Amino acid sequence: MFNQRNLFLKELRQEWTDSKFLFGKNKVIALALGRDPESEYKDNLNKITPYLIGNIGLLFTNKTKEEVLSYFESHECPDYARSGNIATEDVTIQAGPLAQFQHTMEPQLRKLGMHTSLKKGIVTLDSDFVLCKKGDKLTPEQARLLKLFEHMQAVFKINVKVYWNKSGDYEIIDSTLEAEDNENGDSQGYESEQGLT
Repeated sequence: MFNQRNLFLKELRQEWTDSKFLFGKNKVIALALGRDPESEYKDNLNKITPYLIGNIGLLFTNKTKEEVLSYFESHECPDYARSGNIATEDVTIQAGPLAQFQHTMEPQLRKLGMHTSLKKGIVTLDSDFVLCKKGDKLTPEQARLLKLFEHMQAVFKINVKVYWNKSGDYEIIDSTLEAEDNENGDSQGYESEQGLT
């Protein structure tokens, strides 16, 4: 799951009313599912517990694997980037009046690093301002300015990594997990969304 926001998760839960999303402590979830064949709740559930690492969740649903994969492959929500994200494009604010802001915003814009002034009660940018360059790691100030200027540079997206069903069928959906397993013998370091049906 990338760029997680409660609003987007709430919308997902409303669309998937017949299903349940579970987010929690990975170690507790792994313990509940079972870490080995002797302690697993159902057949082959212990095989997904090594993938419970990072920002993940479980989806419990009666929908088919194809329905789940089809939905999440096409489901993306644009969002504002947060501090620490990588800029996806160059953003430069041109000098001149910033009519979208009230005069009370001028001190805040100046505090965020912009060279602004008030001219006849209108916030004015005195010179061109490079807000960010593609590939830069965003600072808190840059993230705030991107939001103020309505530049969305993040996407909320869920990637289905692993599939399991009641009959014990188990499948790695994300091929990068298989490659990592073959190289290191484990899957540590992946941010993932776990799909269970």
